Amino acid sequence: MVEIKHTNQQIASMLRNVAASYQLQDQNKYRFQIISYNNAADSIEHATSELKDLWDDGKLSDIAGIGPSLESHLDELFKSGKSKHFEKIMKGIDPRVFILMELPKIGIKTAVKLIKESSRGEIDKLIEEAERKQIKNKRHLLPYAQTIASEIIEWLETSSDVAKIDVLGSLRRKVATIGDIDMLVSTNNPSSVMDKFISYPKVQKVIEKGEHTASIIVPGGVQVDLLVSDENSYGSALQHFTGSKNHNIALREYSLKKNLSLSEYGIKDKKTNKLNTFKTEEDFYNHLGLAYIEPELREDSGEIIAAQKRALPELITLKDVKADLQIHSNFDIETSHDLGVSTMSEIVKSAINLNYEYIAFSEHNPSRGKHSQKEIVEILKKKKKEVDVINYSREKFKNNRVYKVFNSLEIDILQDGSLPVPDAGMDTLDFALVSIHSSFDQPKDVMTERVVKALSHPKVKVFAHPTARKINEREGIELDWEKIFEFCVKNNKWLEIDADPMRLDLPDILVREAVKRGIKLTLGTDAHHVDHLRNMEFGVNIARRGWCEKKNMINCMGLIEFEKELKRGD
Repeated sequence: MVEIKHTNQQIASMLRNVAASYQLQDQNKYRFQIISYNNAADSIEHATSELKDLWDDGKLSDIAGIGPSLESHLDELFKSGKSKHFEKIMKGIDPRVFILMELPKIGIKTAVKLIKESSRGEIDKLIEEAERKQIKNKRHLLPYAQTIASEIIEWLETSSDVAKIDVLGSLRRKVATIGDIDMLVSTNNPSSVMDKFISYPKVQKVIEKGEHTASIIVPGGVQVDLLVSDENSYGSALQHFTGSKNHNIALREYSLKKNLSLSEYGIKDKKTNKLNTFKTEEDFYNHLGLAYIEPELREDSGEIIAAQKRALPELITLKDVKADLQIHSNFDIETSHDLGVSTMSEIVKSAINLNYEYIAFSEHNPSRGKHSQKEIVEILKKKKKEVDVINYSREKFKNNRVYKVFNSLEIDILQDGSLPVPDAGMDTLDFALVSIHSSFDQPKDVMTERVVKALSHPKVKVFAHPTARKINEREGIELDWEKIFEFCVKNNKWLEIDADPMRLDLPDILVREAVKRGIKLTLGTDAHHVDHLRNMEFGVNIARRGWCEKKNMINCMGLIEFEKELKRGD
């Protein structure tokens, strides 16, 4: 496993410490630096690509808040493991100060004072409390946070005083990892809703309950915050608290040019001092002369200009998806990787319920170390026969939604770029996916050539989970994405968005780059159990955050169109 030496969370924390250090020196003199470092920390913490991966690709500036100066410091950090500038700013500050700042209402000046004036025992207790808070503040995978939110919403909706309810923040924007969960309720009886919220059966601790806000802790140490609004201002509050912070800053700057002032309560005309309130976000954006901006796009990445020009993408939706192109059944393919646990028949039945027109079984290739080439071919022939039987039986039932099952395979890209399946085995397949499962630390140029070589095989159509990242566990491989993109365009190769919540790979920033270049994308759940087919929505979330439309996604093609596309370039 490749160790993540500088995770996004670690870098964000470091930048906040630098900002606090500037504050300790002279808050007024270094006001710009303090704001800049905190803004950059917010952007990095919510980024869905590891900053190290973006640095590898020369794309640090794609993250809002990272200007030339900070980019140079981060460049030094990734090259040498440290930044002289960061060390200089934080020099002489007791490291315990930054730990204590994790506690509520403790800034850097208070933390310094505590260390100077408190006993060692008192400080040790505070440090222990702060470290527990650090653990609780870890970011959670999107599905986990979504499940918690859904259960609480279901509980609140049993109250007749709840007129409307939405999640907020990074959860509403479908970011890959989530910190606290925030919710907004429209009600004419805030007190009743607050009582209902804090009586949620799974509450472990009530942090606070006010007139319009409340906070609780639920199992897993997850903090959930509730805000109430009246019906007339609901759209304004929903927009304000959805964020992102950088989107809202850019929107405020845009509005000031129109002599308008934005807040969670509405839009104020600075000439007349009149406050316009909005029941919906659509009305809020339209009042500014903008088309409605979907939550997933609100990252200050050009969406405001596009909304002004009425040039926003018509984002892909889950109902547009007509197939799942990476599924692992329990067919005993004798692989060295993990085998699926559900039968092909069980998976097909589930795919029918999902209204898919076609699916692909893409088990991992047979183990090369345990089989001869002849044995590998024989195993693949057996699999083809099983898929043929399913397709033959499906032809008898034309009313069923799944019209065809494709025989595919997820094949390891070996260290030298070769594939562990002989051509006779490849001939049994309708198409193949290739992916990196080993030797993650090769130099960028070597890794790029390795991938290009594997993609060059005529049967290979899809580069699966292309960065090979595992969120919070392993950073992505180093690739020259310009070369990969160029090769895909010229050779009709497709890049996958793996919907497994631990992968969500291709990350949204690279999805957008691929979309700009006209590269076709695919969606695959990487399912190893029939229930995993439901994860497709998380892949769609990433596609939407990458400005992906229906036309950019192979899976949105009907069966006939897909088969034509599969043959194109052969």
